[in-house]
Amino acid sequence: MTRITVVGSGFVGMTCAQKCAEQELAEEVVLIDIIEGKPQGIALDLNQAGAVEGYQCRVRGTNEPKDTHGSDLFIVTAGLPRKPGMDRSDLLDVNGKIVNSVADYIQAGSPDTRVIVITNPLDTMVYQMAHRLGFPKERVLGMAGVLDSARMSYFISETLGGGVADIRCMVLGGHGDSMVPMPNFSTVDGVSITALLPEADIEAINHRTRNGGAEIVNLLKTGSAYYAPAAAAVAMAKAIVRDEKRLLPCAAWLNGQYGLKDIYLGVPCVLGARGVERVVELELDESGMKLLHKSAEAIRKDLKILREKQLLPAA
Repeated sequence: MTRITVVGSGFVGMTCAQKCAEQELAEEVVLIDIIEGKPQGIALDLNQAGAVEGYQCRVRGTNEPKDTHGSDLFIVTAGLPRKPGMDRSDLLDVNGKIVNSVADYIQAGSPDTRVIVITNPLDTMVYQMAHRLGFPKERVLGMAGVLDSARMSYFISETLGGGVADIRCMVLGGHGDSMVPMPNFSTVDGVSITALLPEADIEAINHRTRNGGAEIVNLLKTGSAYYAPAAAAVAMAKAIVRDEKRLLPCAAWLNGQYGLKDIYLGVPCVLGARGVERVVELELDESGMKLLHKSAEAIRKDLKILREKQLLPAA
């Protein structure tokens, strides 16, 4: 039986489980949470929805890590979400402990699985997950660039007054204020946005993209985004379980690419059955490369904090 496990039954997790079931990415979707009754109730609701929607995938809600054993892929959403005024780095301590506990039961029961991390601060948490698991690095990756690129695509469509179907964007770097939108690699039906929009509009789009998550947090007041993050994670999951060889921006392990080593950072990747099958190196100009390295330094500062808290081993 093919099995996908979603860790965490908050809004992102439950929406991931729903999308995985509706797209029938596995025969079974396991939704696990520490809150008794919550994942079971969501699973029952989703299974009943299947009678209307017609999908055959079964959803199982559980509080028991053993029910996740033998999973082909994990989507890890568990963790404290941001609140207004919080930075992703404020979540390091509590979410670092959660990631360690999840990694332990993934390692024990699903040694051949692939893992997509959504927990914030994203790039730091996927680094921690990978080191705790000890798996080949290509089987552990983070959801960031797909979401950030989707936000940029929508902001471009708003500015141009058209739809998003023909817009393809590329956002690199960390999933936070240091992310690097790439206008030169962002197109509308193959035409670079630099040929369609004035520089001031592009800079406004870049700024809004960097703050896309915070904008939603500030509007909601008591929550954070979940529809777009779940859609992005499930697109990545689909590319992996169906071996689609899709080119998507993800937080991937770098071992010399872009002049960076020993770090997870958002870059274009080919996703397939092995996870990250290849990191694609774009020809960045001097400014773009400088911003990417600056983003990497922001992540390294968070990794240093994790080591000081003894949530990561010394470098």
